[in-house]
Amino acid sequence: MASSILSDCSSARLLPLRRALLPQRVPRIRPCPALASPRRLFADARPQLLPRPPRMDSVPAAAASSAESATVSADASAKVIDGKLVAKQVREEIAVEVSRMKHAIGIVPGLAVILVGSRKDSQTYVRNKKKACEAVGIKSYEVNLPEDSSEEEVIKHIASFNSDPSVHGILVQLPLPRKANATVSIVHSQTKNPEEITRQADIVIAAVGVANLVRGNWIKPGAAIIDVGINPVDDPESPRGYRLVGDVCYEEASKVAGAVTPVPGGVGPMTIAMLLSNTLESAKRIHKF
Repeated sequence: MASSILSDCSSARLLPLRRALLPQRVPRIRPCPALASPRRLFADARPQLLPRPPRMDSVPAAAASSAESATVSADASAKVIDGKLVAKQVREEIAVEVSRMKHAIGIVPGLAVILVGSRKDSQTYVRNKKKACEAVGIKSYEVNLPEDSSEEEVIKHIASFNSDPSVHGILVQLPLPRKANATVSIVHSQTKNPEEITRQADIVIAAVGVANLVRGNWIKPGAAIIDVGINPVDDPESPRGYRLVGDVCYEEASKVAGAVTPVPGGVGPMTIAMLLSNTLESAKRIHKF
């Protein structure tokens, strides 16, 4: 039985943001991939995505206005894109469907997560995903591998989960430990004068893995800032000894941007919600439910 290998950050559905917030010029800041992805070895295990949502220009004005109000809330000068609110709505829908599937055909969707190494941020991701699975009734399975694990070892565990009929989604937690075959993205942490590039952007998507890299003076006034980064920084006052911040300096960005996602509470809740949604959809397709 083939499970779906799910991407950590790919959503099956898009947030209903207005077109005004989504112009065409979208420079990305993202990390270098660490290993050649093993998912290419499983042609029958590609992610099962949900149907695309309708185009926003085809949605009645009243509906579009309602959708917008559900995803953003007013802050001092920038709108805060509330990932927690939308994720809560998605999770409630998933919980209902999981329960309906369990009672109708006796099948409970299962999500397997493979974690390589001991990065604090990755451990936080996995812990949150496990809690999210429990909250909606999805079974969760976890494998923790040492940092020096080979690509072959990771693929072996993927193959094992792929043949397990109780597993419907497989996630290899990224980033994987650094290896020799990394590639360079358009803009990354070592790019010269990245602020000159980002200042021209109407949307900045930051996922470089450097705490507070994007400063307020990097941002074009009114731009939309999507902060995918999550970085642990020392904080003696925190029970864990650290706190999580994004790649964008939120305090500075919120005074310049037109809209901004906080960290935590912005992109993170949505990626987990859509991971659960993809797992449910995979189980439904496998069992023709």
